Amino acid sequence: MKKNKKALLQEQVKHIDIKAINSTEIINAMRDMSFTSRDTAAAADILNMMIKDKGCTVFLTLAGSTSAAGCMQVYVDMVKNNMIDAIVATGASIVDMDFFEALGFKHYKGTPYADDVELRANYIDRIYDTYIDEEELQHCDATINTIANTLEPRPYSSREFIREMGKWLVKNSVKKDSLVQACYEHNVPIFCPAFSDSSAGFGLVKHQWDNPKKHVSIDSVKDFLELTKIKMAAKTSGLFMIGGGVPKNFVQDTVICAEVLGKEVPMHKYAVQITVADSRDGACSSSTLKEAASWGKVDTVYEKMVYAEATSVLPLIASYVYHQGDWKKRKKYEWTKMLDK
Repeated sequence: MKKNKKALLQEQVKHIDIKAINSTEIINAMRDMSFTSRDTAAAADILNMMIKDKGCTVFLTLAGSTSAAGCMQVYVDMVKNNMIDAIVATGASIVDMDFFEALGFKHYKGTPYADDVELRANYIDRIYDTYIDEEELQHCDATINTIANTLEPRPYSSREFIREMGKWLVKNSVKKDSLVQACYEHNVPIFCPAFSDSSAGFGLVKHQWDNPKKHVSIDSVKDFLELTKIKMAAKTSGLFMIGGGVPKNFVQDTVICAEVLGKEVPMHKYAVQITVADSRDGACSSSTLKEAASWGKVDTVYEKMVYAEATSVLPLIASYVYHQGDWKKRKKYEWTKMLDK
């Protein structure tokens, strides 16, 4: 029997709260197990080392759909509790998922066995077993257009534009606990090097279509320069990477970019990647961490690849580090202030 949109969009995806669940005991038990369990515990230890290292700037990279799948609050809590200093993400993670929910919209439980023709007829988009209302997503597109129309026509880094999105949310958000707004309020920069590959792209295309002579544009080279400035100013750095792809490669390349600019900086000292990608095609959704060492990007003393679907292990790792409490003693870097000068 065919279902209408209301019947299909019934159960909301709920975001896990790492503050309410203490994973310390299970991570400690995993440390003496094998396979992915031991890797997960090692990753938790390395992330905690980043937090405890007084000179370490921690970069979070996001690719994939964990924000839509129930991990959105994990990232918000990591920012609000000074566990993350800068973010490099896909546009979808930031706009189609986080900003989308800040506007009051939701993601819904679905099934991977859905009739996708039926979903299309109801204007419902599917991410594996998760549904999104396409009409609501188009409202997100339009809101990006609205924000762009209020800005001075010039090239912006994605970081600058996302900061304007956070500023707009302070007065207009329906859901106050969004990553974009939290990063704006805590001066944590967000970079989306492929920003147009998202709901933001549609909104900015409409903005430029309506304003062909004077308009906002996104300068991805400025993104690279700004991100490299953080790497050059940081004493050392650590990477906590969810998925791979452009965000992962972009932040690793800051070491090489600094060298091109005549500045010698250390490789990223710490690195954790959670992924289900395969390295046999020569990539692993950008190079494995050990392979990245050959490019001079990542040191191999404190690195761990965790081959797991991220929603299954990310909350355990983040909860463990949160409940260790070392973030309470960390310096607050607020790199946005340096970039805005």
